[in-house]
Amino acid sequence: MHLMGLSLRKPAPSTHHISIEVLRRFILLKQGLFGAHRFSGKLGALEYVRQAGCIQFDPINPCGRNAELTLQSRVKGFKKQDLYDLLYKDRALIDYPDKELSILPVEAFPYLSRWRESARRNAANFEGIDALADEALLFIEQNGPVSSATLPIEGEIKWNSAVHWSGNWHGKTNAARSVLEQMYTDGRLVIHHKDGTRKFYDLAERHIPSELLNAADPNETLIEHIKWCLLRRIGAVGLLWDRRSDSLLGIWGMNTELRKQAFSELEAEGLIIPLSVPEIPALLYTKAEDLPLLEAATDGKRYKKRCEFIAPLDPLMWDRNLIEALFGFRYRWEVYVPAEKRQYGYYVLPIVYGEEFIGRIEATASNTSKELIIKGLWFEPGIKASSALSGALYAACERLSNFNGCSETTYCEAAQRALEQIGKR
Repeated sequence: MHLMGLSLRKPAPSTHHISIEVLRRFILLKQGLFGAHRFSGKLGALEYVRQAGCIQFDPINPCGRNAELTLQSRVKGFKKQDLYDLLYKDRALIDYPDKELSILPVEAFPYLSRWRESARRNAANFEGIDALADEALLFIEQNGPVSSATLPIEGEIKWNSAVHWSGNWHGKTNAARSVLEQMYTDGRLVIHHKDGTRKFYDLAERHIPSELLNAADPNETLIEHIKWCLLRRIGAVGLLWDRRSDSLLGIWGMNTELRKQAFSELEAEGLIIPLSVPEIPALLYTKAEDLPLLEAATDGKRYKKRCEFIAPLDPLMWDRNLIEALFGFRYRWEVYVPAEKRQYGYYVLPIVYGEEFIGRIEATASNTSKELIIKGLWFEPGIKASSALSGALYAACERLSNFNGCSETTYCEAAQRALEQIGKR
């Protein structure tokens, strides 16, 4: 099995018995959210994405898109332009389905060939898509990058993406958009750049090195592929358990039986370490290569407290049940919840301060007034008030404001009152 530099066989590990306090510290250290910044600038953003394997893309943009907020919280000095450059100028990252729609290192491209093979098989179900693809490829070859608005293909076609297929083939979609997404999913096109959320596509061969574009899948069998994916997802979160989890969405071909087989084989090969925590009945697993970081979390060293706002689809939040078990913090993303049924708000970000989740915040950035508006701020029960915490929160809000190009930060009355209360000793 090809696991990007890790040795194939190691002695099977024994279970490590760890306190929940150590695991909290470990997972935050692993994520680069605790202590001094481990990641800095554009290269630090690339380093973090390589560590995580992928970060999720979501177009919703109240105060930064999910991928941008994921990097802003842990990469010192990160700017939105850094991610754009890594994707569309340096070509070190690529947009592609992995855990849902994702941004991942370009070197991972050969490992996801099962998505492309599925897309090619999927195309056979839709009459006319191949002819449209030939027409689109010729146009792009002669004219360069196109969007669905600039590709001269009109009308509608019955088509559904292999990645997001719902089983309903009765509806029709815009033919230009459909054929571009088909060729993007099957690997013939890449996203050349974006203008807001509008995607412009170009030939993959112009932007992905041939040794990656034409490489065979390094994982020859399905179980090898699943093990490769599992190891990445464990590394992305820091810890995972062998159970159904949103952390494992998008792993091609995996079912419960194959998941358990993959966990068992990875443990036997010494690539993952089982961890036992008294408060959690299930075993947790971390990557063997992270054992030194786990040991560092036990050494009693005092780490610098940081206050960071966490994106809703941040790798740290991929398994919200795990976060609740570890930190006692229950989080629900309410963006698709009807307004009258929301407990907090439309786009609420968890807040990490030091070694705990202390609450959540809702903020929106106005492009016209260049103003960041703090719409809501809610603290978890039992959070101790202190001027240090209040100061850290104000500073985090100012960083978010600057990150969004705002010149002013405005606090709604309830948010201001909450800040003042939490600052009182």
